[in-house]
Amino acid sequence: MRHKDDAVRVVAAGVAMAATVPYLMLKLLWLTGSEVGVRDPGALGGLWTLNLLTFGMDAIALALALAFVRPWGRRAAAGLVAFPMWVATGLLGTILVAVPADLLSSLVLGPEHRPPGQHADDGLAGWVFALVYGGFGVQGIALITAFVLYARRRWAGLLQARIGDLPDSPTRNVQRALAAVAAPVALGVAAARAYWAAGGTVGLPLRWADDRGRSIATMEAVTAAMAVVAAVALLVLAFRIGPGRRLRVPLTAAWIGAGSLFGWGGYQLVAFGTSTTVPDLPGAVPGLMVLVQAGQFSAGLLMLAAGAIALTEWGARHHPADIESPG
Repeated sequence: MRHKDDAVRVVAAGVAMAATVPYLMLKLLWLTGSEVGVRDPGALGGLWTLNLLTFGMDAIALALALAFVRPWGRRAAAGLVAFPMWVATGLLGTILVAVPADLLSSLVLGPEHRPPGQHADDGLAGWVFALVYGGFGVQGIALITAFVLYARRRWAGLLQARIGDLPDSPTRNVQRALAAVAAPVALGVAAARAYWAAGGTVGLPLRWADDRGRSIATMEAVTAAMAVVAAVALLVLAFRIGPGRRLRVPLTAAWIGAGSLFGWGGYQLVAFGTSTTVPDLPGAVPGLMVLVQAGQFSAGLLMLAAGAIALTEWGARHHPADIESPG
C-alpha cells in the first residue's frame, strides 16, 4: 500500500506541475506586453500587478508539487509547506466546487440568456476561460491528491487522532476567543454572499450590479457555503464538540473552508484595489462589498491563528517524525 501511495503521489505531483505550465506561460506573455487571447487591447490595462500576483501564486503551486516528491520537501519546515498549501486548497477547492456546479446549472436550466454585450469573458477570447479554469481543475485535483498522500505520511498521527486528543493547554481560551470572533464574521460573509447569489444587488458596485451572470451567482453561493462550513468546523474544534469523533473530518472542513475565506478574500481585495480607477470610485465603492471582502479575509486570518496555535502545540507535544526516507 505504501509503495502504491508513493507512486500515485509522484504521478499526481507530475500532473499538477504540468497543469501549471499553460497558465504560467499565458501570464508571462501578458506581463511582457503580449496580447495573445485578448480581444480588447485595453482589457489588460491596469492589471499588470494582478497578473504578477497570480503568476507568483501558480509558481508557488508548482514548487509545492515538487516539494511533495523531493527529499528537500520532506525536510522542509511544516509551516513552509502547510501555509501555502492551505491557501492553494482554499482557492483551488472553491473552483473545483464552483465550476462543476455552474456546468450542472447550465445542463439543468439551459443556456443563460443575457443582453447583447453582457458577457463575463468580454475582452478575452473564449479559449482563455477553458485554458485557465480547465488547468485549475486538473491542477486542483492533482495537487490536493499529492498533498493528501504527503500528509498521510508526514502527519499520520494527527489524522488518526480524535477531537478530544487536541491539547487542553493554557491557550485553549485564546483559541476559543479567536473562534468566537471568526465564526460570526464568517457567517455574516455567508449571509451577504448568499444574498448576492440570490440576485440581490445592494452593496455591489453600480457598474457590476446589472451584469451578474449565473457563473458569478454560483461562485457567490459556493463562497457562502465555504464560510458556513469553516465557521461550524472551527467551533467544533475550538470547543471540542464530540471529543470521541475523528479529528480529520472537522479538520479537513476547517482547512478547506478557512483557506477559501482567506485566499479568495485576500485575492478579491487586491483585485478590486488594483483594477479600480479613480473615476470608478464614486460608483464602484458603495462600501458593503469591500467590507464583506475584508471580513472574509479577516475571518480566514483569525481561523489561521487559531489553527496555527492548536497545531503547533500538537506538534510540540507529540514530536511527530518527518516523512521517512524512501527505501
